[in-house]
Amino acid sequence: MKKYITLFSLLFWVSIAFAQNPAITPQNPFGLEIINSMDAYKEAIANNPNNELVDLKKFIPSIVLDVRYATKNNFMKQVMYKQARAFARKPVAESLKRIQAELAKHGYGIKVFDGYRPYTITRAFYDKASDKNFVANPAKGSKHNRGCAVDITLIYLDTKKELAMPTPYDSFEAAASPGYNNLAPEIIKNRDFLIDIMHKHGFRVINNEWWHFDFVGWQNYTLMDVPFEKL
Repeated sequence: MKKYITLFSLLFWVSIAFAQNPAITPQNPFGLEIINSMDAYKEAIANNPNNELVDLKKFIPSIVLDVRYATKNNFMKQVMYKQARAFARKPVAESLKRIQAELAKHGYGIKVFDGYRPYTITRAFYDKASDKNFVANPAKGSKHNRGCAVDITLIYLDTKKELAMPTPYDSFEAAASPGYNNLAPEIIKNRDFLIDIMHKHGFRVINNEWWHFDFVGWQNYTLMDVPFEKL
């Protein structure tokens, strides 16, 4: 009887913790702390304004959006986002704005494929992806879920045409790696230019996707699962 009382007490206090902390998702099987309500999100911003998820197109009107997950033109072959929008934490957005200004001097600009990604979408990606090396493990969550990762490429400002890069976006090819060099010199030059300017402004490319950049300091931000339509 004592054992059952102890178990009941434990479950009781766990349920209280969830009720008092809306940042914890009870459905998450990995024990991760995830902000999944607007109340918790607004509280996070009140505690630190840098937690705000900024609408990138509104903040940097000259960028181009190509949000593939709002279409069927992606590796999932289905619409994952209800809105074709891109968000990032405030310091991330500010760095991208500086990058856009610097690129403009060269006649280039940024095209954004993806930014903040709700955690629920990351779980769906992992379940379906044939190559798990190209999707984040939901047991840890993604930098995208923290609003601290962007998927981008370069465009010519005047034509909005993309510069030649090693692979299309979201390719699972070996050539998607930033270290892959069996490529035409022009493509290597374009890819490395993108990586260099992103590194200069506080981003780091990951080892298997030339288009994916994590913001330095991503560890300071909590995983999120708030859909675009609520932001």
